[in-house]
Amino acid sequence: MSRIEEKSVLRSKMGAVGELAAKKTLTRLDKYARTYIERSPFLCIGTADEHGHADVSPRGDPPGFVRIVDDHTLIIPDRPGNNRVDTMQNIIANPQVGILFLIPGIDDTLRVNGKAEIIDDPAELAPAAVNGRPPRLGIKVKVEEVFFHCAKAFRRSKLWDQSAHVDRGFLPGLAHMVMEQARACEVDHQESDKVEAEIQEEYKTGLY
Repeated sequence: MSRIEEKSVLRSKMGAVGELAAKKTLTRLDKYARTYIERSPFLCIGTADEHGHADVSPRGDPPGFVRIVDDHTLIIPDRPGNNRVDTMQNIIANPQVGILFLIPGIDDTLRVNGKAEIIDDPAELAPAAVNGRPPRLGIKVKVEEVFFHCAKAFRRSKLWDQSAHVDRGFLPGLAHMVMEQARACEVDHQESDKVEAEIQEEYKTGLY
């Protein structure tokens, strides 16, 4: 078993990059990227801290929740969560981010890379208000790279194919899993069911 440590060796094994793949990267949002972002209700944002420790976090809201300020700038609203703020702490330490935008039912995805900062300006965040409640913070991204990603991963995984969807019953509820992981011991289902009910209620009343 060997490990590849040189880019030249990797390239020799993978072959040349196709012309379209090599030239498709833009440095701004064009009309197609804008249209995709305006219809996307979900993204994953990748960050890393000052030591290179990486993290990927999901963000979701109604389609168009990411505001396009101009061809080089995006604002992602921050909604109530568990207050771990892993993504934002990483951005403070290392502003480089990678974002993958998705649209349910569409296999092509959009990738945006750039530099981010955390903002708390009420004027910039006001357009992201839901039910009259603007976010307290946002992630402002200066776009450096934009390109579409092909459908192969989604075709292989059948992610949007209803026939490939699985029943949730093979795992216990979120509360039960997290409680056992946090305590490093088995948890009584009656106790975890109570916490699970609280989580489900929070989903109904605490999204914004």
